[in-house]
Amino acid sequence: MYIKPKVVVMGGGTGLSVILRGLKHFPVDITAIVTVADDGGSSGKLRDELEIPAPGDLRNVMVALSEIEPLVEDLLQYRFKGDTSLAGHPLGNLLLAAMVGVTGDLTKALKGLTNVFSIKGKILPSTCDEVTLVAEMEDGTTIVGESKIPKARKKIKRVYFNEAPEPVEETITAVMEADLVVLGIGSLYTSIIPNLLPEKMKEAILASKAKKVYVCNAMEQPGETKGYSLCDHVQAIHDHVGGSFLDVVVADNSSIPDKVLNLYKSEGVEPVKVDRERCEAMNLEVIEQRLVEIMENDNIRHHPYKTAATVYSLIEH
Repeated sequence: MYIKPKVVVMGGGTGLSVILRGLKHFPVDITAIVTVADDGGSSGKLRDELEIPAPGDLRNVMVALSEIEPLVEDLLQYRFKGDTSLAGHPLGNLLLAAMVGVTGDLTKALKGLTNVFSIKGKILPSTCDEVTLVAEMEDGTTIVGESKIPKARKKIKRVYFNEAPEPVEETITAVMEADLVVLGIGSLYTSIIPNLLPEKMKEAILASKAKKVYVCNAMEQPGETKGYSLCDHVQAIHDHVGGSFLDVVVADNSSIPDKVLNLYKSEGVEPVKVDRERCEAMNLEVIEQRLVEIMENDNIRHHPYKTAATVYSLIEH
């Protein structure tokens, strides 16, 4: 009897959804662990008014893992317009908020919606606590609030929560039982690292026998990783967890047209430098693949299937 490999993917924002959108087509048992630290836009309003964890990144993951796209995507991502109190809210956020009201628990709410929308895999919030992300900057200043951190455009020393959150117990179990744990793609300090901050998760990620992989952004991110090399990303992750645990780093080596690169450079953004020798000195396996695609608006994005195929190839069958 074939037993599907267990793959845990941790992150937030649109980057996590990119990997999941491709990975759902492979024969794996997926668990997505999603940050709930977002405090901007619709998520921020619902957090404040209903006292629930941020639903926005969870909604995007639901869309990515749904087996009945694109209808579900259109529905869950539909954003109300006009001057009403609903304006700016995606329907998916409201559905999640309503299901929390029905079940009394975010984890139970996600399980219920998984059945309704034919979602492949398990979606778990990193915590059910209401958390506020705080950044300590290199210049000694402090920025409070996930959405405000990158806007400060300062070099980040570390991020932490205002109060120590309890992780969802199922996330710990998933990490300990996983064959492969994947971090990325996404904002280093506001999407990836927040999932790793609870003490029990730090202990689990260090103790897990799974192969652990970091899929790095192709481009620097202003306000978070300006000037960061591939190994700088890894070092920041290890510093926040309190130990080295990553086994593999995945980086893009596509040839980007000058026209597109110049657009990014005009915003002060460069491709992430792959410092292979330094990574290998840290006992990391470095995999470079052509993983990105150029969108119609000249934005650079990871290709879901290519990225997922690279991740899948790392599973030891």
